[in-house]
Amino acid sequence: MGELDELRTELSELDVKLLELVARRQTIVGEIGRVKSAAGRGTRDYAREKDVLELARKTAGRLGIDAGVGEEIFRILIRASLATQEQDKVATFGKGSGKRALVIGGAGLMGKWFLRFLESQGYEVEICDIGSTLQGYRNHTDLAQAVQSQDLIVITTPIEQTIEVLQQLAQFRPSAVIFDISSLKGPLVAGFEALREAGCRVTSIHPMFGPDTELLSGHNLVFVDVGVTEATAIVRELFSCTMADQVEMSLEAHDRAMAYVLGLSHAINIAFFKALADSGEDARELVRLSSSTFDAQLDVASRVARENPYLYFEVQTLNAHSPRALVALLNAVTQVAGRVLDGDEKGFVDLMARGKSFLMRRPEGRP
Repeated sequence: MGELDELRTELSELDVKLLELVARRQTIVGEIGRVKSAAGRGTRDYAREKDVLELARKTAGRLGIDAGVGEEIFRILIRASLATQEQDKVATFGKGSGKRALVIGGAGLMGKWFLRFLESQGYEVEICDIGSTLQGYRNHTDLAQAVQSQDLIVITTPIEQTIEVLQQLAQFRPSAVIFDISSLKGPLVAGFEALREAGCRVTSIHPMFGPDTELLSGHNLVFVDVGVTEATAIVRELFSCTMADQVEMSLEAHDRAMAYVLGLSHAINIAFFKALADSGEDARELVRLSSSTFDAQLDVASRVARENPYLYFEVQTLNAHSPRALVALLNAVTQVAGRVLDGDEKGFVDLMARGKSFLMRRPEGRP
């Protein structure tokens, strides 16, 4: 026991030293933030974040530590660093590269994400969001006036509104590079065509992450070229310094995939919590008796339940490929129920084996 106590004491001393090093790191981060502020630069440096995480993985591997553990530790440190630097953040309006960006729908959650991102890249950012304003930004209510003299226009409105915005922009013929972030692209085709015919530089992206995302490492950013290669190249370059995985897809392939990646996964979780709500069981009792599988599913379903139901309805109803995915879900549930009710053990095992075979084809390193 004496040896164990000594080891524990040594470990505690080491833990204190680790925290002291973290504190020293935060002090240096604060100094870096002040230097950036004095130079008129934004707080985010995605290229530097990429270098730090790559170094963490390499160093962890060299020391015999799991590379993923090393990266996750430094992800936490980077998030803490960002919080420290943002305390000293100064407005970038009128500074940076001198380029101007307009975020249509900038008062929304993803709109705010793009405000922060573009500021970090040195843009002078303005917003156009009818009925909403944000302090610290120039707020427009007249779209025709707002699009003048912009270098970049980002549309972060819901899908139905984005359809209207694209058509309006085609009438105004702005010289700026234009892109939307809609979860579906098929409903926007007419707007893309109108902008192309008007000689506008337009492209389309789909960020596969939410507004709370700080670090882009491990997240996908889908690029859908809608016929103006120059615009796509410019927007891709905007994200080139990040660690986001850039994925190129055609418009048709994008919406077909989203019927499963978004539509099917949403529907499964909605059906899951609807079945629980209709079961008559007490939620607290189920949680108290839950298993690891139930906990994991309940966690995902709870996050889905907190999302915007109107947006989720758009994702289901505006995608021409949704019926196929929903019918596949209905068929799968019917088959599972049939095997169970019929006592068909072989059929049930075969269903699971087929699913396992499909899932085994996922790329390495993915959950």
